[in-house]
Amino acid sequence: MQQISYPAKISQVTIADSFWSRYVELTRTQVLPYQWEALNDRIPGAVPSYCIRNFRIAAGRQKGGHGGWVFQDSDLAKWIEAAAYVLMQGPDPELEKNVDETVDLVCAAQQSDGYLNTYYIINGLEKRWTNLRDNHELYCLGHLIEAAAAYFKATGKDKFLNAVIRYVDLVDNTFGPEPHKLHGYPGHEVIEMALAGLYDLTGDKKHLALAKYFIDERGRAPLYFTEEAEKNGNPSSWEGGPHGLQYYQAALPVREQRDAQGHAVRAVYLYSGMADLGRLTADNELIAACEKLWQSITQKQMYITGSIGSTAYGEAFSFDYDLPNDTVYGETCAAIGLVFFARRMLQLSPDSQYSDVMERALYNGVISGMSLDGKSFFYVNPLEVIPEASEKDFYKAHVKPERQKWFGCACCPPNLARLLASLGSYAYTLGEEGALFMHLYLGGRFSHAVNKLPVDIQVNTNYPWEGSVTIRVSPQSPVSFTYALRIPGWCSQYTLHVNGEPVNQAPGHGYVRISREWKTGDTISFNMDMPVTVNIAHPMLRKNIGLAALSRGPLVYCFEEADNGPNLHLYSLGEHPNFQVQFKKELLGGIQVISSDSLLIDDYNWQEKNLYRNAASELYKKQRLTWIPYYAWANRGKGEMRVWIHK
Repeated sequence: MQQISYPAKISQVTIADSFWSRYVELTRTQVLPYQWEALNDRIPGAVPSYCIRNFRIAAGRQKGGHGGWVFQDSDLAKWIEAAAYVLMQGPDPELEKNVDETVDLVCAAQQSDGYLNTYYIINGLEKRWTNLRDNHELYCLGHLIEAAAAYFKATGKDKFLNAVIRYVDLVDNTFGPEPHKLHGYPGHEVIEMALAGLYDLTGDKKHLALAKYFIDERGRAPLYFTEEAEKNGNPSSWEGGPHGLQYYQAALPVREQRDAQGHAVRAVYLYSGMADLGRLTADNELIAACEKLWQSITQKQMYITGSIGSTAYGEAFSFDYDLPNDTVYGETCAAIGLVFFARRMLQLSPDSQYSDVMERALYNGVISGMSLDGKSFFYVNPLEVIPEASEKDFYKAHVKPERQKWFGCACCPPNLARLLASLGSYAYTLGEEGALFMHLYLGGRFSHAVNKLPVDIQVNTNYPWEGSVTIRVSPQSPVSFTYALRIPGWCSQYTLHVNGEPVNQAPGHGYVRISREWKTGDTISFNMDMPVTVNIAHPMLRKNIGLAALSRGPLVYCFEEADNGPNLHLYSLGEHPNFQVQFKKELLGGIQVISSDSLLIDDYNWQEKNLYRNAASELYKKQRLTWIPYYAWANRGKGEMRVWIHK
C-alpha cells in the first residue's frame, strides 16, 4: 500500500556535519563561481562552453553563430537552479544580483510567441520541432522549467517563471493528441518531471496533462521518431546497432517496459517523471512499471558504487549483469538521475530499498564526479584505471585518470552543483499525520511542523566515519507523531534507544517507526556497528568472479597507486586481511583509511623473455595495502586505481 510522502524543503534543513557541510559550503563558495567562469569561457585551458555567449547572440547583444552542442542552454539552466537552492539556505546579495542579470539575459532572448532555445533562434526558427529525437528542445525547456521554479521559490521573483510558462503554453499548443498538433515527445527526457514539478507549483492541470501526454505517447505506434526521420531526412545513428529505439526508451509504451534500456541518463530521468506522474494521478499501472524498472536497474545493472550505464556505446545500459570495471561508463549524471528516481520512489513508498541506493549513489558514484576542491570533474566514473590504457587503448579512451577542468558536453558539473545545493531535501520525507521519515544521516537541524506545531530536530553525528547518531526532538509543546529511522542495508547490528530506554521494535520495510508523544528534550540514540565489509558480486556478474570489494558503512573503498605503487592487479586480499581503520585528518580533506594484509605476486622472479610459465612456480609476498574512500580517488595526480581485488 502506497503511503505518499513529500520531501523536506531545502530551507527547513541546515546541514552542519563534518562531511556534507563541506560540500554544501564548497558549492556556494567555489563550485558556483568556478562554473560561472566556465559558462563565460573564462577558465584558462578549459574547453569553451559558449553558453552565455549563445544567449547574448540570441538576445541580439552580440554577433556570431551558435557554439557548442544543441543542448548547451541546459548548462546555464542547471547553474541557475543550483544558485536558487543556495539562496534558499540564506541570503547572498551578490549571487542573487548575478542570477537576476542572467535571468534578464535569458528572457531577452525569448521570442514573441514564447519560444526560447538559442540553437534554433540563432540557426533558424523555421527548423524548430523538426528533430525532437536528437536536438533536445524539450530537454532544454525541462531544465529551464526546473530553474525558473526553483528561483521563484527562493526569491519570489516571477519574471523567469512567467517567461517559462509562456514557453510551456507554446509547447502545449504545439504537441498533443489532437489532429492538428504534433504527436511527438522528447528524445532526451527531463521535461516530464519538470512539468510535474511545475504543476506542484502552479496547480495548473494543463501542466500535468502535458507531462502525461509525453509519457503516454512515448513508444506508441505509429512511432513518432520513425515518422519524423522519414519526413525530415534525419536517420538515427543508432539504427542497425544493439540499441535502436531502445536508446530513447521508445521501443515500447512505458507501461510495457520492464528492462532498463538505452541511454542511462535519459532512462532514469524518464522513470523519475513516470514516478511523479504515478504519484500525482494515483496511476497504479505506471507505478508498477516504475517498480519493475527499478528492480531491473538495481538488481541487475548497477555498480557497487551506485553508478549506472555500463557501456560507452550510447552511454547506456547493455544487458543484465554486464558491469565491466575498466570500460565502464558510469556517467556522473546517470548516478544523479538514479538519486532523483530513488527519492521519487520513496515518495510513493518509504522503503529502504530506495533510500539504500540513494545513499550508495550519493556517497560514491555522485561525489566521485568532482574533485575535492570543486574545480575539476569526471564525466565517466570507472572502477579500474590504468593511465596507459586510457591513453593507448581506443576502447578505454573515455576513461580518464584525471578529472577535467570542463567539457564540451558539460552536463555533469552543473548537475552536481544543483544536487549538492539541494541535498537537505533528500534527507527527510513527511508523511501522513506528521510522520517523519529520516533517510540520510546528515548532522545539523531540521525544522518542520506537526498539526501547525513547530518541531525542531537536532542531529549530531560523525557519519559516515562513525555509526553513532544522536537525535534531539524539541516540539514547541508535546505532540504525537511517528519518527521513522532507516536501518541501512549495510548495517547488520545496531542499538536504538529513546531517552535511554531500548527500542526493540523490528524494522518494517527497512524503517523502525517510533510512535509516541514527543516532548522537548526527548533524545533518540542510534548506534550502528560499522565493520569493514568484504563484498562479492552476483555469480552471473562475470567480470567480478574471484574478486572482492571493501566497504565500510555507506562508503565503497578503492586502492590507488599513490599509496601502494603501480601494478595494482598483482594484489590479492588473502584469507586473513587483518583490517585496521584510522582517521587521517590531513589526508584528502580528512578520511577514514583502511589498511589490510595482502598477497603480492612477486614478478621479479620472472625472466623477461618468459611470457608464460608453470603455475607451480608462482611466488607471493606479504604486503600491507592502503584503501581510501572511492569518492576521493584521483586527487593526488595521475595513477592506477582499483575497486575490486583478487580474493
